[in-house]
Amino acid sequence: MAFKTAASQAVKKGIMDATPVLLEPIVSLKVTIPDSYTGDVMGDLNKRRGRVLGMNPIAGGKQVVEAEVPMSELFDYCRVLRSMTGGRGDYMYEFARYEQAPADVQAKEVAARAAALEEGSDD
Repeated sequence: MAFKTAASQAVKKGIMDATPVLLEPIVSLKVTIPDSYTGDVMGDLNKRRGRVLGMNPIAGGKQVVEAEVPMSELFDYCRVLRSMTGGRGDYMYEFARYEQAPADVQAKEVAARAAALEEGSDD
């Protein structure tokens, strides 16, 4: 038991001394929308920590907005996009890479995990 405790404490200390960072998946997003909703969609993407890379006009008075967005920000995007565009918007995305999460997101996630561990140890 003493070796198990010593190993556990050594791993915890080693990890904290290494200053770990939290990585989050970033996706390449393409949103196809009517021209009249371009401003609303771009504002929403900025609110979701997205980086708009460009806009391409296509036939039928539509735009394809290309952006990179953290995947965690897209969980309710289908509902929001349909609401914003009256059901006329469409999107697709694919994984692009991992990127270091901002400090506030990291702190929030670490606090949530610590709280979950404390709740689990009470049993």
